[in-house]
Amino acid sequence: QVQLVESGGGLVQPGGSLRLSCAASKSISSIGAMGWYRQAPGKERELVAVITNGGTTNYADSVKGRFSISRDNAKKTVTLQMNSLKPEDTAVYYCNAEAVRIGVVVRYDIWGQGTQVTVSS
Repeated sequence: QVQLVESGGGLVQPGGSLRLSCAASKSISSIGAMGWYRQAPGKERELVAVITNGGTTNYADSVKGRFSISRDNAKKTVTLQMNSLKPEDTAVYYCNAEAVRIGVVVRYDIWGQGTQVTVSS
């Protein structure tokens, strides 16, 4: 079974920090670009940050300087460190893999189940 499993969401006060992690299932042998997206109530899902398997990163303007994405290719994990959180960062955060290889099969656009991040005093 091909899975991405997120963890680390929760409730935090404005100005606080959270660290989100996403782990790929053991059946996945390699992964292309990985990213974090978020969806707030009544809004479309939007890209937060993406990292290629070579380590190149890109961020939404709204999170630049506050969020940091990293990955461990050996452990098949991607992490989003979120600092200086604001109420407008409140959303469900989803992990995404552009493409994954399972044996000789390549599957595209794999999503995790999402984890809630709430920034509120």
